Amino acid sequence: MLILQRKAGESLLIGEDVEISILSVEGGRVRLAIQAPKDVSILRSELKTAAEVNREAADEEASPLTLLDVLRDTESQT
Repeated sequence: MLILQRKAGESLLIGEDVEISILSVEGGRVRLAIQAPKDVSILRSELKTAAEVNREAADEEASPLTLLDVLRDTESQT
């Protein structure tokens, strides 16, 4: 894992096509701007986790209450 420090107004490049700019850092929150080709998928990690849990639950026939608990947990992390 690469760990970088950036200030507001600075950016970083991933490959030649993806640029991530730091818009602001306020009160423990960072606002990012991501410029990438349309074929590059950009998804918040908590949504990916919820989708994976949803797929697993569909396969295992988990209760809807279990799914709601997972979503509540991911929302509390944001």
